[in-house]
Amino acid sequence: MKFSSLALLTALFAAWPSVAAESLAQADTTTAPRFGSWGFDLLGRDTAAKPGDDFFRFANGTYVDRTEIPPDRVRFGVFDALRKLSEERVHAILEEAAAKGGAKIGEFYKAYMDQARIGALGIVPLEADLAGVRSAKTREDIAALMGDRSGFRRAIFNVGIDADSKDPARYAVELSSDGMGLPDRDYYLKSSFAPIKEKYQAYIAEMLTLAAWPDPAARAAEIVAFESKMAEASWERAALRDRDTTYNPMTESELQSTAAGFDFKRFFAAADLGNVGRFVVADNTAFPKKAAIFSSTPVESLKAWLAFNIVDAAAPVLPERFVTARFEFRDKTLAGQPELAPRWHRAVTATDRALGEDVGQEYVKQHFPPEFKRQMVGLVDNIKTAFGARLERLDWMSPATKQRARKKLARFTVKIAYPDRWRDYNDLKVDPADLYGNVKRARSFDWHYRLARLDKPVDRGEWGMTPQTVNAYYNATLNEIVFPAAILQPPFFDPQADAAINYGAIGGVIGHELSHGFDDQGRKSDDTGRLNDWWTAEDATKFDARAKDLAGQYSAMELLPGENINGQLTLGENIGDLGGLNLALEAFHISLKGKPAPALEGVTGDQRVFLAWAQVWRGKSRDEALRQQLHTDPHSPIMARVNGVVRNIDAWYQAFGVKPGDKLYLAPGDRVRIW
Repeated sequence: MKFSSLALLTALFAAWPSVAAESLAQADTTTAPRFGSWGFDLLGRDTAAKPGDDFFRFANGTYVDRTEIPPDRVRFGVFDALRKLSEERVHAILEEAAAKGGAKIGEFYKAYMDQARIGALGIVPLEADLAGVRSAKTREDIAALMGDRSGFRRAIFNVGIDADSKDPARYAVELSSDGMGLPDRDYYLKSSFAPIKEKYQAYIAEMLTLAAWPDPAARAAEIVAFESKMAEASWERAALRDRDTTYNPMTESELQSTAAGFDFKRFFAAADLGNVGRFVVADNTAFPKKAAIFSSTPVESLKAWLAFNIVDAAAPVLPERFVTARFEFRDKTLAGQPELAPRWHRAVTATDRALGEDVGQEYVKQHFPPEFKRQMVGLVDNIKTAFGARLERLDWMSPATKQRARKKLARFTVKIAYPDRWRDYNDLKVDPADLYGNVKRARSFDWHYRLARLDKPVDRGEWGMTPQTVNAYYNATLNEIVFPAAILQPPFFDPQADAAINYGAIGGVIGHELSHGFDDQGRKSDDTGRLNDWWTAEDATKFDARAKDLAGQYSAMELLPGENINGQLTLGENIGDLGGLNLALEAFHISLKGKPAPALEGVTGDQRVFLAWAQVWRGKSRDEALRQQLHTDPHSPIMARVNGVVRNIDAWYQAFGVKPGDKLYLAPGDRVRIW
């Protein structure tokens, strides 16, 4: 599903206790916390910091100093605390289901927790998959193995099924290129990542050794060489964001003639896509290059690549030696995580992935009162009203484009908390004695669920996230914004909090998702969700100039020595943040109906809106994880999601007395104003 999410990430009961913010990392509770007496944790500020020098620090500095990242995490903050809360709640649901017996979520969870059986089976469950790879004789055989969607196999080309960007009522089969096991092409091509690349090769050799694959050290070297070539042929991540250049319809014959070195016929047949006549190809110019690399690579090297990827993907459901090896590289080396997460946590994640909406039904019953859905509808309406008001005042957009923008805004679909219709998992077999098989069957079930929709109208009621997910998203093709239940709790949403706090927090999130519909890529879809150019040429040029300025601001931010934000990669999310906070402030002012906002403990209404926004991004990250984020994530790191936004909003300068000479100060003419 194509969407832009909020994060990198159940409402309030009167009995919920107030807890110190810094204790959230250690709190093992299924009860949501409150923040201060009116929604903001004043004790988490660093009042020694100057707002105009570092607003993130001013709002969150003491919290950051006192917070320790748990050893089984790579970052910790508000999002992570709420995710931890959601995990604890799901854990309780699954423990109860496992104890009662009969429910698939309980049986899946029970299978994951049965370490004794997993250890006793050893690599027996893996052998059938590896035997299939060993039996391959030709590259055509390997292409067929890559196409099989029933297990842990990977391919050099990814396949997905989603609403067609230029015909949103129908589904399309989408293709993109792959072939890399490290997080990004930079990890192969930049000398600064050379030590990581060496450790990756050692990890490959270790996993092949554990799987009893012949010549593991030699094969590992071949695999890294193969993936390095794939990296050279890959598009940069920022280029992959462009929805125009990544929409390239092709027939199978056109694809085969363009990328002749790969047998797409057998690949598609193995994926049950043999009768599909049309594909939408993303990074089209990479396909012939990667097919050529594939065709020039020895068969034994390709078989080893497939074998390693099977073992790497299956490791979490194999004996502990596989789990440990994968953790040491994937989590500790790449992201800096000191300790492996407890097994129940991994079991929760796996069950959620396989049976997410079954878990979600129980989550909603226990943790989301229906009346909060109605309150959210009111907040969304207020933010939409604010967007309409700001749209009318834009001095850079023509009446013709404004009219189309108003039409798009009016047709936004809003989904809150949970789906109206739950997914049916009746055909998914779950065996409490067969974890490996459960995961394979879940993957196959999900693929065939999507495959069955190909000739049907798009299901506009489907959700791309489960209710227990702490996040939100905008889906351009369906022109919808979606807010799962788990994000609708403090500090994002708290009916007992001050109104300014709710506007700055969940209001900013709502505004962020609405603004995605008008960011540098979302703006390309019209009110029906169809990808087409509905802007006047002059307005598009003006928009692009403003977006370029914003990208430049973020690209100038150095977060680690020699490591800056990629302003082009993060542009859509940064536009979403800037639009979201502007809309939150506007909606708050509208809600006052001309009356002044009272000060609370010396904090004005506008100050509370800005502080609420800053509070939802409070947190800290391990350097390794931050470095990975800078190269792979379209979201800016949390400190930039505060400082990078507020410096472009005039009201922030007035609220906190920010003056020339302050580090975040921008002259009025240099402040980016889009929505």
